[in-house]
Amino acid sequence: QVQLVESGGGLVQAGGSLRLSCAASGRAVSAYAMGWFRQAPGKEREFVAASNWSGRSTSYVDSVKGRFTMSTDNAKNTVFLQMNSLKPEDTAVYYCAATVWALSTRGDQYRYWGQGTQVTVSS
Repeated sequence: QVQLVESGGGLVQAGGSLRLSCAASGRAVSAYAMGWFRQAPGKEREFVAASNWSGRSTSYVDSVKGRFTMSTDNAKNTVFLQMNSLKPEDTAVYYCAATVWALSTRGDQYRYWGQGTQVTVSS
């Protein structure tokens, strides 16, 4: 069992930055790869980024490449999503998730999910 707790969401103006955190706890956390997803009102859940715990391998959806960076802190079992140059279309609830599939972009392959954190970008 793995527990995930996100934090760091909030309200920011377009062009601003936020850093999301996801603290992982439980058994064999390091055995899982981590991902970030988001869901905007009325839209389907969308893959945002994925990484292994070493941070050497990462994957991003095209719409955030060059603006978002996913990183890990193995000592603290925490993953981060640094979001720069935010746009109103980035507004969503952001979820952290854990999977046994390396760099998966499929939500159905993630076994554990956090409760989500709201990110709102005003224009």
